[in-house]
Amino acid sequence: MNLVVMKFGGTSVEDPAAIGRTAAIVAGRVAQGKSPVVVVSAMAKVTDQLLRAAGAASVGDRTGALAISSRLRARHRDTAIALVKNTSDIAALLDFIDQKFDSLDEVLRGLAAILELTPRISDLIVSYGERVSSRIVAQAFRELGMEGVHVDARDIIITDSQFQKAIPQDDLIEKRAQEKLLPLAAQGKVPVMGGFIASNEAGITTTLGRGGSDFTGALIGGALTAEAIEIWTDVDGIMTADPRVCPDALRVKVISFEEAAELAYFGAKVLHPATILPAVKKNIPVLVLNSRNASNEGTRIISLAPHCKSPFKSISVKKKLSIIDVVASRMLMTHGYLSQIFAIFDKHQCPVDMVSTSEVSVSLTVDSTDKLPAIAADLGKLADVKYEGKKALVCMVGEDIRGQHGIAAQVFNAVRHVNVRMISQGASEINMSFMIEEDDAEEAVRSLHAAFFKEPDPAIFDVEARKQLAVDSAQ
Repeated sequence: MNLVVMKFGGTSVEDPAAIGRTAAIVAGRVAQGKSPVVVVSAMAKVTDQLLRAAGAASVGDRTGALAISSRLRARHRDTAIALVKNTSDIAALLDFIDQKFDSLDEVLRGLAAILELTPRISDLIVSYGERVSSRIVAQAFRELGMEGVHVDARDIIITDSQFQKAIPQDDLIEKRAQEKLLPLAAQGKVPVMGGFIASNEAGITTTLGRGGSDFTGALIGGALTAEAIEIWTDVDGIMTADPRVCPDALRVKVISFEEAAELAYFGAKVLHPATILPAVKKNIPVLVLNSRNASNEGTRIISLAPHCKSPFKSISVKKKLSIIDVVASRMLMTHGYLSQIFAIFDKHQCPVDMVSTSEVSVSLTVDSTDKLPAIAADLGKLADVKYEGKKALVCMVGEDIRGQHGIAAQVFNAVRHVNVRMISQGASEINMSFMIEEDDAEEAVRSLHAAFFKEPDPAIFDVEARKQLAVDSAQ
């Protein structure tokens, strides 16, 4: 079997037209002799609305919470009616949708009574988006002649019990995927399951965290040793920069697993940071593709990308960060100072993005979080502490950056008009990062892009698209 895992994001299933495009793309893979396993997100913005409903119910606003649920029920029913014409099929699908929203309403009523939104209840509430969207998409496939089969992702993706960001149990996932998905694919059927949602071994609903549908697709791809994992979104692939900031940004044709992982972690929105891990383990190529422009070849992520003549492949930005400065002259030459600092971040389960240190002072960057006051209070027992937010981390990724003479001088000359707060190159040969004020981030990216992508390597970047853009602009 030529298994391919195809993950479609929220904008690829946001309405009947989008689902129709998705179905046509999957049908195209079937026509090529592929055996697709499809993973879908909730319809666009549904997860946000479910979280709002949960928030309303948690403060006793039962009417507001149920009103949100009612609007979502109507949206899903309308989408189903537009897609499915067979009388018995649409009746069964609408009954399924009503059952799920009846169940959601019961949860919201209960939450409005107890007034305590626990991580476990939150995971249950947001799971309804994928549970319903995947069922609608499976039926839409059948309407178009494919044998779409709905599979509850919670029967396949088994995790621990860390609600809201559960950790997958790889061995169990592989076992269940091979037991439940492989036979369907072998029969020529197209399994359709929701991304993001999972369950622990006791069958209690968990989630993989926001953006986790990509992760689901990669987990399934790894479990089935698929020939490729396709991430279908609403952009043409990984770009040299955010096209909204740099209109002349180029599509990156091919990039390494390591480079893509760095970009995803440091702010690139195209991929969830964890997506690459299962693919790396099995050396499965990942393709980032555009469901609104299916003919575009997208970006191919592989273990070892071809050499690039340009120093960088892409620039990403991670915003909403804070810098924490820890200064303690009394700790001079004291053994274990750094371990005590990092133990505090571990206690609060707060990851650190960048570290700069001297003998007595340490500066760290973290996601701006409501845990900062508590972290600062604990750090204050060791040293003098201050923190400030509204910072952005600019990350430039390319191969063998350390081996290119004068590259740092070129980078900081390009942003000489911007105040740089912290700099990191560290152990990574493919990443150069620095911290600036959030308000300066877009100007810094534009300056860097102009400096380093004047003469892009056509083997790595889609330079033809830039030429066509120039022609279109001239006309």
